[in-house]
Parts: sequence; structure tokens; C-alpha cells
Amino acid sequence: MKTDELIGMLATNIGAESGYARAGASQRFLLALGWGAFGSTLLMAVLLGVREDLRDAALLPMFWVKLAFPLSLAIAALFASERMGRPGMLLGRVRVALFVPVAIIWVLAAVSLAGASGAEREGLVYGQSWKECQQSIALLSLPMLVASFWAMRGLAPTRTRLAGGMAGLLAGAVGAAAYALHCPELAAPFLGAWYLIGMLIPALAGALVAPLLLRW
Repeated sequence: MKTDELIGMLATNIGAESGYARAGASQRFLLALGWGAFGSTLLMAVLLGVREDLRDAALLPMFWVKLAFPLSLAIAALFASERMGRPGMLLGRVRVALFVPVAIIWVLAAVSLAGASGAEREGLVYGQSWKECQQSIALLSLPMLVASFWAMRGLAPTRTRLAGGMAGLLAGAVGAAAYALHCPELAAPFLGAWYLIGMLIPALAGALVAPLLLRW
């Protein structure tokens, strides 16, 4: 066999194995996302309840912004988690996808605050439920956190803290999306502060426990 043929054969095998690994990681995380999202939504309905005026709220543009914020982060975190589950992978362009939803909500928050008086600004930031918001999101993220770590443990992450952080962010974003169906707040400053903090709590927790739970 010539050298060029040998190199070509090895490259083909490596590419095929990489494709299988990518497909396997995607399947595990999609399965985890389905069960985790179901668990988080069920937990919200049982413990907190869906807001009674949900049909009327759905007519307001900011209601969909409130949902789009965590859902877009969840999609980005899903791709990031899938990449981190494979050995030697970097976040790459997914970093931008993680940053864009936060940047957009912060721009909306800045515009909202700029057009409000001093007295109104405090209400836009704190709303009526800032204390319970972050705690509730962290609580509702637990089913998804368990599911995402299950998915990650079946793979081969080498950067365990980053892998755990992305799995935790995925859980936090799913928990925030579930909480949005209960939460009455719609102000962009509130979402850019307390929703984000609520999503970062499981991300931090995931990064902290990852070296212990994701060892292989």
C-alpha cells in the first residue's frame, strides 16, 4: 500500500469516528433536553402554577422576549454542552451564540432605563418578585441539571469544569423558560438582571461539581 493511500484511509476512519461521536453526543443531549424540560415544566406547574392570565400575557411582545431570552441561551448552551462532551473540543463560535442573547436583553434594558424616571427605574429593575425569581429558576433547573449531567457522563469531556458549566447553563436556561410561564414580570431590566443570575447559579454549581462527577 502506498503512503498516500494509507494516509487517506486513516483520515477517512478518523472522520467517520468523529461523526459517530458527534451523533452520539447529540442524541444523548436531545434525550436529556426532552426529559429535563418536561421535569422542569412539571415542577413549575406543581410548585408555582402557570400564571392565570397567560392567554392575555401572550398577546404582549415582551412576553415573547421573556421566553426567547432563556430559550435562545438554552439552544446555545445545548450546542456548547454537546461540544464539551467530546474530548479536545473548544467552544469556538458557540461563544458568540452564548453572548448574543445577553447582549440583546441588556440593550433593551438600557433603552428601557434611559426612558424612565428615577422612581420608575427601581421598579423596572426589581419588579415585585426579584427575591424569589433567582431562587425559583435555580430550583426549576434541577431536573434539567440531572439530565444534562447524565448526558455528559456518558461522553468523554476533557475540560470538565467548562463542560459542567455549560451543562449547568443549559439547565438554568430551561429552568428560566419554565419559570417564565409563571412569572408576571416583563421589564427588560428585570430579565437582564435576575433571570440571568438565576441561570448562572446552576452554571456555577455545574462547574464546581464537574471535576467530581465527570471524572473518567
